[in-house]
Amino acid sequence: MTELVHVDRPSETAARWWRDAVIYQVYVRSFADGNGDGIGDLLGVRSRLRYLADLGVDAIWLTPFYTSPMADFGYDVADYRDVDPIFGSLADAAALIDDAHRHGLRVIVDIVPNHTSDRHAWFQQALAAGPGSPERERYVFRQGKGEDGQLPPNDWESIFGGRAWTRLPDGEWYLHLFAPEQPDLNWENPEVHAEFESVLRFWLDLGVDGFRVDVAHGMIKAEGLPDVGHEDQVRMIGADVVPFFDQDGVHDIHRAWRRLLDSYPGERIGVAEAWAPSPLRLANYVRPDELHQAFNFHFLSTPWDAARFREVIHESLATAGLVGAPTTWVLSNHDVKRHVTRYGGGEVGLRRSRAAALLTLSLPGSAYLYQGEELGLPEVLDLPEEFLRDPQRLRDPDAGRDGCRVPIPWADVEPHFGFSLPGIEESWLPMPASWGPLSVQSQLRDPRSTLSLYRRALRTRRSLRSFDDAPLEWLDSPEGTLAFTRGEGFACTLNLTGEQVELPLPGRVLLASAEPVVEGGVARLAPDSAVWWERDGL
Repeated sequence: MTELVHVDRPSETAARWWRDAVIYQVYVRSFADGNGDGIGDLLGVRSRLRYLADLGVDAIWLTPFYTSPMADFGYDVADYRDVDPIFGSLADAAALIDDAHRHGLRVIVDIVPNHTSDRHAWFQQALAAGPGSPERERYVFRQGKGEDGQLPPNDWESIFGGRAWTRLPDGEWYLHLFAPEQPDLNWENPEVHAEFESVLRFWLDLGVDGFRVDVAHGMIKAEGLPDVGHEDQVRMIGADVVPFFDQDGVHDIHRAWRRLLDSYPGERIGVAEAWAPSPLRLANYVRPDELHQAFNFHFLSTPWDAARFREVIHESLATAGLVGAPTTWVLSNHDVKRHVTRYGGGEVGLRRSRAAALLTLSLPGSAYLYQGEELGLPEVLDLPEEFLRDPQRLRDPDAGRDGCRVPIPWADVEPHFGFSLPGIEESWLPMPASWGPLSVQSQLRDPRSTLSLYRRALRTRRSLRSFDDAPLEWLDSPEGTLAFTRGEGFACTLNLTGEQVELPLPGRVLLASAEPVVEGGVARLAPDSAVWWERDGL
């Protein structure tokens, strides 16, 4: 067995680092290919750690790299304690964690507790053991309805489309809220709790700094598995009460995990991917004895409108404040269309995305960046049909997530812009021929590029003393704009209109997504732009 050697973690004195951390999401398949097979891997991530440190982020979040048949690109885990050969080895994971710590970067990994792969040893044992066996008690098996049990146990629908139940030849049905290859675990079974505590300890002992909890609102189902009584149930998630998500029992799981995390040094954290029908329900996931952060999907889904942004920001801060938690801010991730495209695409979408970046990075709390957003990458909307493999397309072809998962460009050279090794003709998803000017190499040469803007913003954010626990205070501003202060020395203004807007000069320009015109005590904000200002007392 390979001996795993570790080095010191980032400074243990940086207590509560996560409250205002900037965390960079690495979608491992699409970040960097280190072995030349056209698929991103842990060696590729390791080779780009200097880039991430120079960018100025505090931590990286790695999407699943565990052993998996890849029915859902790694979110169907067959072995939680090993690395899939596509991505490398367990020794590669240990080396990546250690190297990241040398670069001053913390490492958060995905944990997938709602379901396993159907290739997981437990599920294979359940299939072999048959109805009524202890092995089947680890999952949610039920008899069907109807005279011969030919109907599913209830009306629950899969997130990926179709019913959430599959019948086996022996007549029993098993629950899968996602793909049929992802059977739901039975968290009423103590054996499941013990197994995941062991898995968490395995990775904590290897040095990870925390976990992003996939479907943190899942695991516990309503007693008796009652019908929902509605169709198109996916639209209800996060808006209405449903019997398969956000049940009170999930919080007992998160409290147990928080105690485990707190037993390790260095402020190890848990981050909830949670959907709840109200802000107050969402705040439950980040109470002082539960997880540390929860993704703010309301902010991500806010349209380009000043009033809507102000409402969501105010509500997010107020709700998190009720439980003393930091708010998180995120614009894109591996499950949604990139925000350059959502904000209108083309020049307009890029202009708005640059402004949104400065807004996001100036708000109190922690920010998450999705790989490639610092390059201003748009959604790839014209991928050839043969490359579209996202299981979510079963629900709706337009809901596929392949377009936001295209590999990111590192160099100017085609066909894969430095994503893979020389001589490799194609990456696992093809990259647009127009992406050369968007590459890291190209943008590092241009001080006006989106990458340069992100680097300056992150450097400035880290240096601003006025950001230290400073609350946000709104300022009066013209319709279609936002203006606020953080502490005495900083202000941010955002023009969400397509026209130039004039307002009293807030101070000296620190950073701008598009330069304002400043003269005679007045600032004229460019259309769809944001500006950071230095005020007296900074």
